[in-house]
Amino acid sequence: MIEPASDSVHGRLSGMLSPMEHLDLDALDAGLGEIRRSPSDTGRLELIVRRPESGGREVLDEATLDTRVGLEGDNWGTRTESPSLKAQVTLTNARAVALVAQTTDRWALAGDQLYVDFDLSGANIPPGTRLAIGSAVVEVSDLPHRGCRKYLDRFGVDALKFVNSEAGLELNLRGINARVVVDGTVRTGDEIRKTA
Repeated sequence: MIEPASDSVHGRLSGMLSPMEHLDLDALDAGLGEIRRSPSDTGRLELIVRRPESGGREVLDEATLDTRVGLEGDNWGTRTESPSLKAQVTLTNARAVALVAQTTDRWALAGDQLYVDFDLSGANIPPGTRLAIGSAVVEVSDLPHRGCRKYLDRFGVDALKFVNSEAGLELNLRGINARVVVDGTVRTGDEIRKTA
């Protein structure tokens, strides 16, 4: 069972949490079996994180997804001169984050907005798949979501290798990009499922 962070995480990432020893690639690879057991039809929204400014994180119990602004109050629309609708919101596998982050208070460091106990592999939800979460619907984008320098700094070089490995790319362990196609409210504990 996944236990997401319950305490509010707010503020700049630097100095937010004490440094911790990162897992090596063997330890990360040993967790693939548990990640592969993620539900493929109906899962659960485990954590919602809003990024009010660069490096800031707010853990929410409830959020509004909007076709124009993505997750309301998030900085997606202000991060670049012309933000891509294909990357309006990001979803990541909660089992993968639990493995990489090691403790629940570090989940939000990944920088994603919706943390789900759900199979995000390309085989299960290829681009164009629509996912109902709460009363909102998002559509999986064809824009890849890959590990970057920030991910390396927060979780270590082996974590970056892990999410960008062949298995990591197959399972979308760094997460997926999506756009909001139906406005709605999402709450921690809501069901996530593929729509017709």
